[in-house]
Amino acid sequence: MQYNYRQTNRICPVRRKLSSEAGFTLIELLVVIAIIALLMAILMPALQRVKKQVKTVVCQTQLKQWGVIFSMYTDGNNGYFSAGYWSPTMGHGDWIKATMPYYKEAKLRCCPMATKLEAEGGRIPFAAWQSNYYVEGAYGSYGINAWVYNLPPDVQFSHGSRPAENHWRIPNVKGVGYIPLFLDCWWYGSHPEPTNQPPEYDGERAGGMKRFCLNRHDGFVNSVFLDWSVKKVGLKELWKLKWHRSYDINYLAPVWPEWMRRFKDY
Repeated sequence: MQYNYRQTNRICPVRRKLSSEAGFTLIELLVVIAIIALLMAILMPALQRVKKQVKTVVCQTQLKQWGVIFSMYTDGNNGYFSAGYWSPTMGHGDWIKATMPYYKEAKLRCCPMATKLEAEGGRIPFAAWQSNYYVEGAYGSYGINAWVYNLPPDVQFSHGSRPAENHWRIPNVKGVGYIPLFLDCWWYGSHPEPTNQPPEYDGERAGGMKRFCLNRHDGFVNSVFLDWSVKKVGLKELWKLKWHRSYDINYLAPVWPEWMRRFKDY
């Protein structure tokens, strides 16, 4: 029997061609991986920015709900805010306790950028506070401008040195669009003064204006004002808001620490 060399020569090249196209070579795989890694490096910062922007919008939406909550509270209490820490029942006038009948979800007290408790490893400015003073296990990352509280008639000073006449007590006052009510905070409230100095570093655990001066939203905090509007507030702008009745918005600006110098002046 004679072997057909011509037929063999026709088949073998086809087999060799098929085997060469069966998969990627190592070099080709490395090139593909390198391209994917490059694309991820380009896209990740953009995705992170979008994620932060979404959380900022959610924060503002939640604060709009808080505007409604405080509006409902004052409407149901002869136009007045709660008594704050000076309630006859001690703590029942604090905003945490006073507003609880008007909402259900505890997470509404948290800015989306700060949901992890400080006690569980959260770091200021991206940490939530927890307080058992008035409501067992209460937590959040918003705080109230404590100058809005309606102190009892027999209380002349809040916390020993803050004059009662400086408190707003009601939302129906002049310049409501410049009076902060409820905003990003590492504690549940504070009494800012124009003489307060800014944090020495972002996340300093201190009182006064420092409780609100947090770089959570790229140089801004979110706040609901006494007219129930919600705005982004520049960190330096905090010193230009009308926190209480005698607050001097023209007081000499603080010496800004290094970490704040890049932010816009107001």
